[in-house]
Amino acid sequence: MKKYLLLVAVWLMCLPACSASAPVDYTLKVVSEYDHDPKAYTQGLFFHKGKLYESTGQCGQSSFRIVDLETGKVERKLDFAHKYFGEGSVIFQDKVYMLTWTNRVAFTYDAETLKYLRTHSYPREGWGLTTDGKSLIASDGSANLYYMDGDLKVKRTLKVTYDGRPVRFLNELEWIEGRIWANVYTTDMIVIINPSSGVVEGRIDCTGLLPKKLRKPDTDVLNGIAYKDGRIFLTGKNWPKLYEVELVKK
Repeated sequence: MKKYLLLVAVWLMCLPACSASAPVDYTLKVVSEYDHDPKAYTQGLFFHKGKLYESTGQCGQSSFRIVDLETGKVERKLDFAHKYFGEGSVIFQDKVYMLTWTNRVAFTYDAETLKYLRTHSYPREGWGLTTDGKSLIASDGSANLYYMDGDLKVKRTLKVTYDGRPVRFLNELEWIEGRIWANVYTTDMIVIINPSSGVVEGRIDCTGLLPKKLRKPDTDVLNGIAYKDGRIFLTGKNWPKLYEVELVKK
């Protein structure tokens, strides 16, 4: 677990939508549900060429895996040494990129074979990772998003704000139809970010997505956004289900 004294960003869910730049507020409608490994501490989730990929965290449990969406079964998995705490992942320029939390390294693999290619030095905490097709985009738990090249060199830093205030604890990321979606760590909120300005244009309240009856002592927070052919998929850390959802305007 990330050991932070978090003052959870509850204001994201209750600030008045009174200005012209106020974001659109959404709730969710569940379209379908799928089994998900309840031992998968989900850090990254994405589709590539029709396949579902997932990276997981916790020391001794970190992995990168290909998952069958329909059954939730793991088709292939890379396990990491106990010292590594896996974080966000994505495929960019035919390579798998996977961050680690505080180990200050990131790994790359061949996207087709999953053959190890390189270990990169990484100067920040690794949290979420996605791509717009031109750059890697990473979060580090702050209000900043980092645009990087294939060598993980920062080309641009984007500050994410709502009503002029920084939106901290940005975690898992997904590029969806020209916008960056981000889980806000420890909350049931996803924010939709304009990649040019950093302004939050939408807020998605995911409260109750995983029913109480399915929660166990090790069930953790919402984390995991994936997009495929107009379909949106969400899950969480150690959740037994993965959900296909639609947005509903409040």
